[in-house]
Amino acid sequence: MQLEVFLEKVSVNHGLNVLVSHLAQAGIEIAALIRQGALQGVTEKMTSTNVQGETQMKLDIRSHELAVAQLRASAVVAGVLSEEEDHPVLFETLDAPFLVSMDPLDGSSNLAINGVVGSIFSVLPNIGVSTLGEQAFLQPGQDQRAAAYLMYGPATLMVLTLGQGTHVFTLDHDSNTFMLTQQTVQIAEETSEFAINASNQRYWAPAMQRYISECLQGADGPRGRDFNMRWCASMVMDVHRILTRGGVFLYPHDRKQPVRAGRLRLLYEANPMSLLVSQAGGESIDGKQPILAIQPDSCHQRVPVLLGAKQEIQRLREYHWQDSDHPQATD
Repeated sequence: MQLEVFLEKVSVNHGLNVLVSHLAQAGIEIAALIRQGALQGVTEKMTSTNVQGETQMKLDIRSHELAVAQLRASAVVAGVLSEEEDHPVLFETLDAPFLVSMDPLDGSSNLAINGVVGSIFSVLPNIGVSTLGEQAFLQPGQDQRAAAYLMYGPATLMVLTLGQGTHVFTLDHDSNTFMLTQQTVQIAEETSEFAINASNQRYWAPAMQRYISECLQGADGPRGRDFNMRWCASMVMDVHRILTRGGVFLYPHDRKQPVRAGRLRLLYEANPMSLLVSQAGGESIDGKQPILAIQPDSCHQRVPVLLGAKQEIQRLREYHWQDSDHPQATD
């Protein structure tokens, strides 16, 4: 089933359907650019940095430009918040029904090794950007109307939720159309696999130290079974693995850089991924509270993110609350 046919069947919001179709087209254009790689010089680093202080690559900028152009052309988007811009880009269509927050190229450091990268999108209602300005983007994740990511790997995938389950589409390069290949994905509640950057272990809070220690003890420890660890340095790829075969993705609070105790951006990484995971039966927390319930206070706000298999996330929440009961044990 083609994406457009699927949208007609499951969504009565024509404007949202138009928006998703333009996100898909942006993904097709970005995928084509990525395939050229060094041949087009897009994998080269630049001297500029984004608002996060991260060195940009040419493909970061080009992906941003392609996505903004498609969202502007949709005529149903009033403005876009991007990782690559300090402030939201507002369109002439300020009364259009939607706002979009996006990471146009997640995991771009993987380009140097021909690794998997992606694009992440969050769709919010326009609550008055013409008067509120960037404050209009500061809505909790539970208010999202849709979320999606594009994954550029051996196949180009679009993973989408409109609040009615999470669905996977695969790009048919012959026809340049996305075809439904997996409907209503479900994440198993139990897992024996986790994804975490273990190099930061010495900076973790006691709750995370405890959880990972128990996993590493395997069958000889309190969990009574062996665990596998994976880490891809691309949120899109790590989350997609969870949607495909289960697991948890962990980017916890740490003390390495106090001003960045949480590393992932709430509005265009944590929120859309949390909606996709929750619609597939998983959960997502910052340690104690649901990601989707957090009220944002700035456009580029960072938060810790723990998401995936429901039982494991519930265990992690319990451990974090136990730390709160014993403040002398926390960092």
